[in-house]
Amino acid sequence: MTADHSRAPVLEALEEYHRRGRLGFTPPGHKQARGADPAAREVLGDAVYLGDVLASGGLDDRLTRGRVLQRAQELMADAVHAEHTFFSTCGSSLSVKAAMLSVAGPHEKLLIGRDAHKSVVAGLILSGIEPVWVEPRWDAERHIAHPPSAAEFDRAFDAHPDARGALVTSPTPYGACADLRSVAEVCHRRSRPLIVDEAWGAHLPFHPDLPSWAMDAGADICVTSIHKMGSGLEQGSVFHLRGDLVPPALLGMRADLLGTTSPSVLIFAGLDAWRRQMALHGKELLGSTLELAAEVRAAIEEIDGMHVHDRGDFCGPSLADDFDPLPGVIDVSGLGITGYQAADWLREQRAIDAHLVDHRRIGAQITHGDDRETTGELLSALRDLGRAARELPAAPRVEVPPPDELRMEQALLPRDAFFGPAEDVPVGEAAGRVAAEMITPYPPGIPAVLPGERLTEPVLRYLRTGMDAGMHLPDPTDPELNTVRVVVPE
Repeated sequence: MTADHSRAPVLEALEEYHRRGRLGFTPPGHKQARGADPAAREVLGDAVYLGDVLASGGLDDRLTRGRVLQRAQELMADAVHAEHTFFSTCGSSLSVKAAMLSVAGPHEKLLIGRDAHKSVVAGLILSGIEPVWVEPRWDAERHIAHPPSAAEFDRAFDAHPDARGALVTSPTPYGACADLRSVAEVCHRRSRPLIVDEAWGAHLPFHPDLPSWAMDAGADICVTSIHKMGSGLEQGSVFHLRGDLVPPALLGMRADLLGTTSPSVLIFAGLDAWRRQMALHGKELLGSTLELAAEVRAAIEEIDGMHVHDRGDFCGPSLADDFDPLPGVIDVSGLGITGYQAADWLREQRAIDAHLVDHRRIGAQITHGDDRETTGELLSALRDLGRAARELPAAPRVEVPPPDELRMEQALLPRDAFFGPAEDVPVGEAAGRVAAEMITPYPPGIPAVLPGERLTEPVLRYLRTGMDAGMHLPDPTDPELNTVRVVVPE
């Protein structure tokens, strides 16, 4: 039977809820905005509260006989060529953990690209899975990591034939993509599943000029953040399943272990509406977005001192296999400033928020929610930044290690180091000690230090000079990084 993508089961059920005038003596306690703080109602609007109903025993009956969520998930699966789809209101940070737990368990090995997000590391800490790190392809000139190659995964499987599967991040927050078909072939030759953290790829299935989508490339599980490049609400995530290497009941059980028993119907509605929008109009919307992004990229190239990374920068031998142009990653090092300075100036002086920020780049993400008015504001602000840059203080130097000094030995499992006896030592005395915490420049959220890694002076120097330059480190116990939490030696 052909799926009817004009339907939106969650939105329709919410509309019916209000049409029937249901009166709930259940959570949420604001009771359709009536009990909400008046100031909050004024700022948020009552629509937020009116959409915030109990999922079971509210939107659907207590036995979920209306199959509201199930029907919405089935439509999402059809839209992206998956066999099963699961909605999550806890973001892809939860979804990727559920995917990992469905493939490997405590003390079992999982091949993981070392450019993984911190949520993957959190999954390792919680699960006790043993990571086998697969090295990204490192561009030493541009100081940027691209997804590992299929050949690297092949070599890792040869060295660790007992690994239960593999996890790769594609696209990266910078828009660099792996050759997923080849990585999937490496896994399937050994009857092992491939998990793709495609948090930044919600839009990929809906236009042929975008990089290949994980489900079409042969991945077994794919995790996608609808709020990043899609038009869902924050925390809206889905994970998809194909093939017979991971039983759907098992994946559902692992997700249930981690997920909330009080999911947000607002977030469900955002996921459902985005699927309908893309299924009916995605090609048209994304086609216009790609044209707009091309215009913006060309205009930024005209600004002295700025360069927008393109396919020629990211793709080629020993680099990425494909490229998504929509993240709009701008190198501002030609202005003599850091990405941190650029992002702070844009926010403070022009009320423009950049997303991805590192020691030499900012990200100006373009989605189908943009138009020539919003991008015109962006370009005007960037031109002003180009003129103002010469008046900004000299950029502090961030000492980025070369590739051979960037990676550290995994001396203990992340779980053992994180939960074991630990102490705080001055950062100047931490080299040679085993980290008991994660240290992650954010965004994009790829840890520089993992629990269980043996700290080295080059990496510590990178983090200290990065902080001096404006790097944000949200996770160490000492937010100033004067001390580092390390394992107490036996």
